[in-house]
Amino acid sequence: MALVQYLTKIQFDFGALQLLGDELKALGVNRPLLVTDPGLVKLGLAQKALDALPPEMTATIFDQTPENPTEQAVNAALEVYADAGCDSVVAFGGGSSIDLGKGVALMANHLPPMERYAAILGGAELITKAVAPLIAVPTTAGTGSEVGRGAILTLNDGRKLGFLSPHIIPRVAICDPELTLGLPPGLTAATGMDAITHCIETYLSPKDNPVAEAIALDGLRRGIRHIRRAVADGQDREARREMLWSAVMGGLTFQKGLGAVHAMSHPLGGIQDPRLHHGTLNAVILPAVLRFNAGHVGNKYDVLAETMGLPPGSNLAAAIEDLNRELGLPANLKEMGVPKHVLPKMVEGALADHSNASNPRQATREDYEALFAEVYG
Repeated sequence: MALVQYLTKIQFDFGALQLLGDELKALGVNRPLLVTDPGLVKLGLAQKALDALPPEMTATIFDQTPENPTEQAVNAALEVYADAGCDSVVAFGGGSSIDLGKGVALMANHLPPMERYAAILGGAELITKAVAPLIAVPTTAGTGSEVGRGAILTLNDGRKLGFLSPHIIPRVAICDPELTLGLPPGLTAATGMDAITHCIETYLSPKDNPVAEAIALDGLRRGIRHIRRAVADGQDREARREMLWSAVMGGLTFQKGLGAVHAMSHPLGGIQDPRLHHGTLNAVILPAVLRFNAGHVGNKYDVLAETMGLPPGSNLAAAIEDLNRELGLPANLKEMGVPKHVLPKMVEGALADHSNASNPRQATREDYEALFAEVYG
């Protein structure tokens, strides 16, 4: 039996940020913790979120979101949350801030340790509706976390684990393309390929969810048609709007599950040195996984090629490699500075990752060893 749930309230348009105060009121809260990062504070974007709140609301800022969110950062934010008497969370930023916000909302009303709620450890069923009210406001167009049921967090012992539950989907996603204008070309490319990867990988998941598949294809169509324009001109409003839709749609399709791309990128994202961008990792890994899954997805590669505007029978992996090159993204993990000695540990992480189960072709230890060797370069 297929379970279809779509999904949360989305406010989408230029200027949607101005609805933040109204949406908090509708949730019956007035003391939010604004979870963001130092860069957005420095740019003045976080202040725009504060300016959207009415005078009677008291917001407290936690602006120390790390590049990849951690259990340590969740605990630090929880201290601020408790000291200020907060009653809700506004996650404002890229995927890291939104996932950190989800971790704070979860642990605000759930007993520690956080590890017990990890999906791979059977913790999803322990997550209840007691999760604090959460509104997500993305400032990049990539992760789709603003509408996703999951958060990826690195625990204190170094494991990067997924926390999955309908209860941690933000109550409201406020998607304002205005906040993405002027995003640097490199980050635009990396986050855009993140969205495109989500749409492709969820579409290929063997789980039965035609609604998610339709959304994935539309998100892919929007992303593939506009990513070059968004990278070339940070002020292209139509391109920015369409890329944000692509990201949102990629997040809406998470219900169908991801696959080996994310099983590989999640443990790589837990490496402390160098710090690796999730979207860039997905872009680099995607071609190898497309080659690996070929012949195990029925006619879906033909559908993807048509959606991407490619001739029938096109080599999808080669097309993605060409696009990565055109966008100025790295060709392999070696170019990203990944030390080769970590690869055996990455294989273990991929095998244990929750996304591994929904890859269309079952991947063994030997398969992941070969995939990592191919992607390393």
